[in-house]
Amino acid sequence: MAILRGFLFAWMIIAVMSFNLLSNVDGRYHFHKRRKSDDSLNKNGNTNSQSPSSAPQSPVGANDPGSSSNASSPASQPPSYAPSSPGNTADDNSASPPPTYVPSDPVRNDPSNGSNDNPVSPPPTYAPSDPVGADDPGNSTTEPCVFDVMSFGAVGDGSTDDTDAFRQAWKAACAVESGVLLAPADHTFTITSTIFSGPCKPGLIFQLDGVLMPPDGPDCWPESDSKKQWLVFYRVDDGLTLTGRGVIEGNGEKWWELPCKPHKGPNGKTLPGPCDSPALIRFFMSSNLVVRGIKIQNSPQFHMKFDGCEGVLIEDLSISSPALSPNTDGIHIENTKSVAIYNSLIANGDDCISIGTGCSNVDIENITCDHSHGISIGSLGVQNSQACVSNISVQNVFIKNSDNGVRIKTWQGGMGSVAGISFENIQMENVRNCIIVDQYYCLSKGCRNQTSAVYVSDISYKNIKGTYDVRSPPIHFACSDAVPCTNIMLSEVELLPAEGELVDNPFCWNTYGTQQTVTIPPIDCLQDGEPESVTESSQYNC
Repeated sequence: MAILRGFLFAWMIIAVMSFNLLSNVDGRYHFHKRRKSDDSLNKNGNTNSQSPSSAPQSPVGANDPGSSSNASSPASQPPSYAPSSPGNTADDNSASPPPTYVPSDPVRNDPSNGSNDNPVSPPPTYAPSDPVGADDPGNSTTEPCVFDVMSFGAVGDGSTDDTDAFRQAWKAACAVESGVLLAPADHTFTITSTIFSGPCKPGLIFQLDGVLMPPDGPDCWPESDSKKQWLVFYRVDDGLTLTGRGVIEGNGEKWWELPCKPHKGPNGKTLPGPCDSPALIRFFMSSNLVVRGIKIQNSPQFHMKFDGCEGVLIEDLSISSPALSPNTDGIHIENTKSVAIYNSLIANGDDCISIGTGCSNVDIENITCDHSHGISIGSLGVQNSQACVSNISVQNVFIKNSDNGVRIKTWQGGMGSVAGISFENIQMENVRNCIIVDQYYCLSKGCRNQTSAVYVSDISYKNIKGTYDVRSPPIHFACSDAVPCTNIMLSEVELLPAEGELVDNPFCWNTYGTQQTVTIPPIDCLQDGEPESVTESSQYNC
């Protein structure tokens, strides 16, 4: 019996050992079979089946045909984003971690890429490829440096001389990038004739929210100050913006009695006198200028003048002075290129906008001119000088209660040319000389005809409509005897009398051009073709 028990015990031990042995063999075989299945899934792109102990693959190494994958090699944790590098492999751990976002990443920039096994940190607020970013001065994250004139000793009571405070604030704002000179609201500042000069750091702003004015009339003007100009911005080339909700008050009434030329003023007809009245604001030899949003009124002479400038934007201005204020041009430009004047209201006693010699690429749009002398090119060629004006566009303008509408005026004896001028979509209301070219411009009766003149050509008038004052013909082309006007084109011109009978005799003299449509009033005085007297001459070259 004991022998039988021993035999059964030995058989049971042998059976258990055999079972364990077979289980280990099957386990090893099953393990290797699963490992093979994982490799095949990885080849099909399913990276989610990696075992937790596996190192995550670099997106560069996975996409690089020349990179080798070695699961048994130790690999450190890759950076959150690895930039593409032809030589980079999953085994290369010598490079320092790249930034969290590199703009050349073809995957990171693809919005359709919804999955990425490698964690990617969110990009910074400004990515270098963003067209509107840190390099855009209008979107700088740097807070502007504001220099309040009150902090420099300005009083702002309307009578104290605050000139020194403005000069010191300008000097400080000029010295830093995006500096702001602030003249705050609820104050009236009086300053004498001042030159604000550059060079300055880029992005300078003159912020006028209060009232700024010169001394009241010539008797209060310091003898040491120039009487030709009040505020001058000189050699500011890296951008200047004059803006704000404030007012520039010119205190011009006492100056208007000192005329620059004979005129009919508030106290009756005056005699010729010296040009002693100052221009209110002058930009001289500067570039990249913006004047926006301010109100300018009652200038002693020109309200705003640009001379020797380039890159000018003027918009959303209000300029005003009485109808009988002499020489108070609203905006005058000369020797200035690339100018845009938009969305402004100008009511004054002389030219609404005047364009002098040396101007080109000027765009004037959405302007209202009231009780003015209209929009003028000239006067040009004074004292036998050369004048060059080209590529001027005037459109969407409303001119009312004015002596002139759109005008070109030159002196006898001048040289050069006016060419490439377009007047389009002009509405007129009660205007005396709606369309005028005057090559006999003269301020007295002693001007003589001369054999040379500024050559006027390629002038277009399109969609000019409205009413005129019957005291003068609505269309007046008085071209030089020696140098005719050529290529004058009219289309959709309809001008009717504000009161009285239709004036059906527009004036033309030595004028060559065409009517593309029937005009009102009819114009039958234009000559066809080209005049024989106009030949190639150096005196017309610009």
